[in-house]
Amino acid sequence: MEAHLVITRDLLCFLVVGLLMIWGWSVLKWAWLTPKRLERCLRQQGLRGTPYSSLSGDFKQLIAMRRQTRTNPMALSDDIEPYVTPFLHQVLQKYGKDSFMWIGPWPRVTIMDPEKVKEILTKFTDFQKVHTNPLVNLLVSGLANLEGDHWSKHRKIINPAFHQDRLKNMLPAFNQSCSEMISKWEKIVSTQGCSEIDAWPYLVTMTRDVISRAAFKSSFEEGRRIFELMDDQINLITKVLQYAYIPGWRFLPTKTNREMKMKYNDIKESLREMINRREKAIKAGEESNEDLLDILVESNIREIDAHADKKSMGMSIDDVIEECKLFYFAGQETTSVLLVWTMILLARYPDWQAKAREEVLHVFGENKPDADGLNRLKVVTMILYEVLRLYPAVLVLSRSVTKDVKLGKLLLPAGTEVAIPILQIHHDKELWGDDANEFKPERFAEGVAKATKSQVTFLPFGWGPRICIGQNFALMEAKMALAMILKRFWFELSPSYAHSPYSLGTLRPQHGARIILHKLESD
Repeated sequence: MEAHLVITRDLLCFLVVGLLMIWGWSVLKWAWLTPKRLERCLRQQGLRGTPYSSLSGDFKQLIAMRRQTRTNPMALSDDIEPYVTPFLHQVLQKYGKDSFMWIGPWPRVTIMDPEKVKEILTKFTDFQKVHTNPLVNLLVSGLANLEGDHWSKHRKIINPAFHQDRLKNMLPAFNQSCSEMISKWEKIVSTQGCSEIDAWPYLVTMTRDVISRAAFKSSFEEGRRIFELMDDQINLITKVLQYAYIPGWRFLPTKTNREMKMKYNDIKESLREMINRREKAIKAGEESNEDLLDILVESNIREIDAHADKKSMGMSIDDVIEECKLFYFAGQETTSVLLVWTMILLARYPDWQAKAREEVLHVFGENKPDADGLNRLKVVTMILYEVLRLYPAVLVLSRSVTKDVKLGKLLLPAGTEVAIPILQIHHDKELWGDDANEFKPERFAEGVAKATKSQVTFLPFGWGPRICIGQNFALMEAKMALAMILKRFWFELSPSYAHSPYSLGTLRPQHGARIILHKLESD
């Protein structure tokens, strides 16, 4: 009997030791052997980059340098790339444009060559979205993060909501939200004719109001809670992302994890209630609101009815919720940052502000801006494009390589990532000329194709089949807001303005946008 117990114990010990050895080998392979193999493969092809030395990769240094630069504002200049992305700037200076760094145990190859960028964004099945940290999905998922057939299905259903004719119907919502902001500004400047304000929070509120009205036909009060929850979620996730990603950490019942989960559920349930109301109203034959949500729900119902025999067709309620979250987040963020940097730049360059105002008054006079007029605003469009070039909302597009892929003369092994640094490409003197860091809207006088020499070098909304579906929405809203502001005010930069662009999901002004508003004298 004793001998039997000893044998059993020895077998169990042997099994445990064996499992520990297998686990240890897997960890060693993941954390050291595979990264070193990938590094060797990249270096053998002539690529240079930072050496791999630890599981955190270059993450700690990247965060430390970013924190350091943010402690003080930068000089008033549009050469923002070294300030906003200091670590990447250092890597590119030291190792060249086609170089690599480490995001944890994964090498990230930076690609700036326009032909390679075009290939990456065209072959989106070979170069897929990076999903290294599931925490981001607690904030927003939807179309932007989908792949393959799932992406194709969602894109097909969502497309009608962003058709140009549909967007025209949303102009009254744009106009109402802008008018409310301008009324607040007029009250502020009414007594003295001018006043200093921070334009940033007003623009954020206005663009949120636009989304609530144009996308969900609800008042801003109804949408405010969702926006507040999403703001809190951004701050929580950003705090967590400052540390190296540890698989499974998000499942631990820490205070931050519990709070993130609670906010995620609150947002989800608020949107679920809104969507259920719309579905019932549409199925009951009630008149459509012609907003983004109605169009999305109607398109989804048609897709399901047309393929009733296929359960996989159409989107689930959870899918629709994720797309609504994307409307809220991307729709508001993109336009608010575009408008704030536009106002800052026009405050610094009064000659371009005057040209834009002259065009707006010529096209609209005393009339409300309409779709046809907005499309005729050539100078305003040039200005917006140049702002998007110098201050793109999204700084980098990252893609993962899940199998060995040929890119130009490079053979990228499975397990690497590629990064398209939008900010660096937009400021590259070899691509844009010696004045690449200067505000010169005239470079877009003959359109984007002429300005870029038909190369893939202008990427504010991405490029290729997966280009941002909401770009026309964002540009139309920005044109409307800018036209209405220019008709009522002229503005200059306040001496108290501190220039500190920083990335928190999108490129924001860390210390706001202090400007001095002057009310225009009416004729």
